[in-house]
Amino acid sequence: MNLYVNFLIYLGVALLLLLIGMILFEKSTTKINEFQLIREKNISAALSLGGKLIGLAFVLGSSIEHSISLLDMVIWGAIGIVAQIITFIIAELVTIRFSINQAIKEDNRAVGVILFTLSISVGWVVAKCLTY
Repeated sequence: MNLYVNFLIYLGVALLLLLIGMILFEKSTTKINEFQLIREKNISAALSLGGKLIGLAFVLGSSIEHSISLLDMVIWGAIGIVAQIITFIIAELVTIRFSINQAIKEDNRAVGVILFTLSISVGWVVAKCLTY
């Protein structure tokens, strides 16, 4: 296949997976609307969502780098997205006495930074696990 066409196909599929991952992440992990909070200039929500996006990008980048086909990339990208979501849900459970959602709503920037760091760290680890 032509190198440029292959590049465009992988890019398009990866961006679609990134969008799907963000939507799934938003719908399955938060009881708040981070996009709305960001419109209201809530920095904690921006940090939380930004960390998720970077973490997902690490995972998808690794799935592209190590895949043997487009289907393989999609499968491992989906596995990575699910792993990111499960990890975030576990973080919410571990902090049961402390509501992450409420802290983001109240713009607790310390929590925003921790979530940003957690999402990037988990994304990096999951990405490194997607090797053969």
